[in-house]
Amino acid sequence: MDFTESYNEWLESEELSKDEKYRLRELTKDERKEMFWGPLEFGTAGMRGVLDLGTNRMNVFTVKRATKGLADFICSLGEDAKKRGVVISYDTRKFSSEFAICAAKVLSANKINVFLFESVRPVPVCSFAIRDLNAVAAIMITASHNPKIYNGYKVYGDDGAQMSPENTEKVVKFIEKTPYFGIEEASVELNAESIKGKNDVMADEYIKIIGKNVDNRYFDAIEKLALSPEAVKEFGKDIKIVYTPVHGSGYMPVTTILKRMGITVNVVKEQAEPDTEFSTVRVPNPEEADTLKMGIDLADKIGSDIVIGTDPDSDRMGIAIRNDKGEFVLLNGNQIGVLLCNYILTRKKETKTLPKNGAIVKTIVTTEMAKKVADSFGVTTFDVLTGFKFIGEKIAEWEKSGEFEYLFGFEESYGSLIGTHARDKDAVVASMMFAEMVCYYTSKNKKIYDVLQGLFKKFGYFTEKAKSIAFGGIDGMEKMREIMVKLRHTKFTEIAGTEVIAVSDLNDRVKIFPDGTKVMLTLPKTNAVKIHLDNGDWICVRPSGTEPKLKFYVATSKSSKEEADKTAAAYLEYMSGLTE
Repeated sequence: MDFTESYNEWLESEELSKDEKYRLRELTKDERKEMFWGPLEFGTAGMRGVLDLGTNRMNVFTVKRATKGLADFICSLGEDAKKRGVVISYDTRKFSSEFAICAAKVLSANKINVFLFESVRPVPVCSFAIRDLNAVAAIMITASHNPKIYNGYKVYGDDGAQMSPENTEKVVKFIEKTPYFGIEEASVELNAESIKGKNDVMADEYIKIIGKNVDNRYFDAIEKLALSPEAVKEFGKDIKIVYTPVHGSGYMPVTTILKRMGITVNVVKEQAEPDTEFSTVRVPNPEEADTLKMGIDLADKIGSDIVIGTDPDSDRMGIAIRNDKGEFVLLNGNQIGVLLCNYILTRKKETKTLPKNGAIVKTIVTTEMAKKVADSFGVTTFDVLTGFKFIGEKIAEWEKSGEFEYLFGFEESYGSLIGTHARDKDAVVASMMFAEMVCYYTSKNKKIYDVLQGLFKKFGYFTEKAKSIAFGGIDGMEKMREIMVKLRHTKFTEIAGTEVIAVSDLNDRVKIFPDGTKVMLTLPKTNAVKIHLDNGDWICVRPSGTEPKLKFYVATSKSSKEEADKTAAAYLEYMSGLTE
């Protein structure tokens, strides 16, 4: 079906309102083509798109279709899977609650049990709830840190991690057989206001509204991860930490766990309440300096050295700290991860709880500084593909084999997981641990900035930079494909004055050396190219799994920050030029 046929099908559907049909009629030909050229892609991270009508957009019709496909997959697993049910959570974005309730009604109509949260909950609580309730799957309605015009639909497996590629492929096959209209829903009347505050209450035969009971079990689980109770008891009430949830789902859980621990937190009041427009920020992304500006302003006002921010679904944490000149600087995801990793391993060593078979997990585009830190504690480092589900897989693997004990996992993209209560990024426990770390180093009369500089002096000045190039329009995916083909056929000898010692094609799972020698890789197949340079430097290029963007990552370590920054910038400039 071409975009014109699809457009006409929607225009003629009785399920669209008069206003929606008017909206469709007013579209230009290019807009019709953009919105109806094909279905919104459903990958291993679910689907994410701009909010609007059309097959290539996020709306109730694409949500119902995806949910019916998931329902058919669950039904194919048998009655036990239907009884185990599906957890549904959602963040503060526009239409998040409507999409969550819509999904619950579709599952109910298919006689599948549903555990629907009574109001917004973050990704980590959703991930925790899956195994806590022995559910077979979960749906999380969120577009993470994307601009306000986006929303998304994540699907999780029964292990608490995002659904495996194998099962996602099965779900997609069911979705492809499903029409956009005529999908049955339960007739129960539900809306965000009617379910708010409910706890373990049945809305119909299959939909249970859940809330504080699951929350309390989650808080109990993460509170046990605390490593420095003495330092928290001594300094927790007096330290000045600023926190902003950026209008997202992190407000309740982050403030709750810090209160339970006895750590005082100063919340940016203007950004505490849910706001679908995210009206106080350009984008709701705590990686961005302007997103944390209100937090930094408050920190300056009260004399704080630390600002913590979480994104709308609270799976990523951003940090701003005061440097040696008294100015606030943003930490990147690698620096945050290295600080947390070093703190966790330090405290476990000091308390004699560091296991001999301890391990950390990071992705192939995450800093090698983490490995240097782990090595210094006798802890093994494992690299996995980009995507937190692969870190979750390692946790599950070691729980069965006992070969290693998971201690920490993180990505360069500001996501980490401390503990095994969840199997996805958890900015709630990261915020808790970072606040505790501040208490610990305060007890040692150290500031976080000084701790980071000390790590650089010990292990080298590691600099990582990343750049995303967007490819909009219906030709965007083809352009990205052409660039990846070009990269795979380019014979690299040196980049910005540094010798290329090998190139890994992760699609063919092979590492190729300049003399033609090939070594097979053990990592799973993925669409990425990693260029290995002299002195341990590297460059990686891959298409985003959730957006029409090509991502470039570069990493280097030098004897000084200035030299490392200069080299990383040169690598990035060279690689960006290959897309022109």
